[in-house]
Amino acid sequence: MTNTTAAAADHPGVIALPPFLYLGVFLAAVIAQWLVPLPIFPTTAVAVALGLTLAVVAIGAARWGRRTMTAAGTNVRPTRPATTIVTAGPFRYSRNPLYVALTLLYVGLTTAVNTWWGMVLLVPLLATMHFGVVLREERYLDRKFGDSYRAYRSRVRRYV
Repeated sequence: MTNTTAAAADHPGVIALPPFLYLGVFLAAVIAQWLVPLPIFPTTAVAVALGLTLAVVAIGAARWGRRTMTAAGTNVRPTRPATTIVTAGPFRYSRNPLYVALTLLYVGLTTAVNTWWGMVLLVPLLATMHFGVVLREERYLDRKFGDSYRAYRSRVRRYV
């Protein structure tokens, strides 16, 4: 394998960028809600208040995770090479805090829109994330960092 080929392959090969997966499924939930309404709460005010609260918490958690990765000097985007195993900040509690934050944001926005469709579609979304993103990233990190990644993996949960 040439250096150019090795450098091009130095990423986990995720099926899509996670924010776009979440956005696509959220838009599908909004369209489904428009076609066949399935409200969670009888009043919109409760849904919006609860949903936006969850969204604010999620954004804070995502910013913390992103800042931690940037401070460690590694790439945030899964299409670029990882340069180190990040174990500080939220990565002490979850190996995937940015994906946990995306999920919380999705649930918050789904709640704010007041639709059960988002919760129904969350199941295939999480399966896609697990098999198409997280497991691919884990295999990549195991190949790239070996024992240091395996030691981290044994100490910290995958999600929460």
